Amino acid sequence: MLKIAITGGAGSGKSTVARMFQELGAEVLDADESAREAVAVGAPAWQELRRLYGDDYFNPDGSLNRSMLASRVFGNPEERRRLDGLIHPRVAEAIRARLAELARRGVPLVLVEVPLLYETGREAGFDRVIVVSAPEDDRIRRLRERDRRGEAEIRGILKAQWPLPDKVARADYVVDNGGELGRTRQQVKNIWADLKNQLDTGS
Repeated sequence: MLKIAITGGAGSGKSTVARMFQELGAEVLDADESAREAVAVGAPAWQELRRLYGDDYFNPDGSLNRSMLASRVFGNPEERRRLDGLIHPRVAEAIRARLAELARRGVPLVLVEVPLLYETGREAGFDRVIVVSAPEDDRIRRLRERDRRGEAEIRGILKAQWPLPDKVARADYVVDNGGELGRTRQQVKNIWADLKNQLDTGS
């Protein structure tokens, strides 16, 4: 099974690109979804977070207030490392289990959206890497307007991630998501065609 990672910078449009691949028929997994499952009410990570941060960081229904916690940890590198150590191993295990299930089903190619691929040292687990790129001004605007993130949180998020040019330099494929969506979609179609050709030829 060919395992392809989709990564990029915060606000670069990774989820948009992942959906485009899905529309073309690709099997796509989302590490963020696994992270949400890891902190679901009652899960071991949820219990640990509640112990560490207290009730103030949880919604009335018991669910984790992810935005509030993000505002705290992205301004504090030590807090962020502690949170990453709690969440990322569980996410990695969930993704491994899902990939194993898909392999048993005979799925020939899987794309996995992994926001912190390089930061967590997981690139070696994939056969190819697609990096989604966009100008920093566009990324900051998306984080501010779409995700309703404050300036301090945005700065913390960007500082916590590798510089996007460093990721682009390591990529097997780059999707430039700084223009019209139609242009992004065409790049995705071209990459999808190349990946399917690799499957067909065994290259």
